Amino acid sequence: MRFAPDTVEALEFVVALANTDASASRGGDDELADVEGLEALLDRYTYTGRVDHDETELREVQEARAQLRHAWTLDRDDAVEVVNKMLRDAKALPYLVRHDKQDWHIHATEPDAPLAERIRVEAALALIDVIRTDEMGRLRICAADDCEGLLLDLSRNGLKRFCSVRCGNRMNMIAFRERQADGG
Repeated sequence: MRFAPDTVEALEFVVALANTDASASRGGDDELADVEGLEALLDRYTYTGRVDHDETELREVQEARAQLRHAWTLDRDDAVEVVNKMLRDAKALPYLVRHDKQDWHIHATEPDAPLAERIRVEAALALIDVIRTDEMGRLRICAADDCEGLLLDLSRNGLKRFCSVRCGNRMNMIAFRERQADGG
């Protein structure tokens, strides 16, 4: 599956953000429980523009995380409504920009807009591409029994089932043990 580079980047960030939730994190803890957790996430995924490093921003990003986790699970038509609302609420006005080492890509908020708003709008812009190409099926929840992690399937055949190698290996081991116990 081929999306524009900024679309892939935004979708990968949504996965990383959503998977900080206790229901999906590797340790079972909310990885965004404090400002330091948000800073650790932003060390891995750079957001240009304003970052306040405070509790208000953390709370707003946690709310954005919940909204984006929800949007990820919707069918195409329901996702349109959520995406349009995110863009309307932010009064988003798309424009092309080139900065740092990135070639031309779309922004729709000013750099001084709150971080959570920029996260939601960039995710909404990426989801527009997913919706327009009718690829909502590429946005999934991990197939592991005990995991609620999100996954983005960019594979050619669209058969990715697990959010991580860890979940895939664990489920394969469970299936292997079940076959062994059945005499197979």
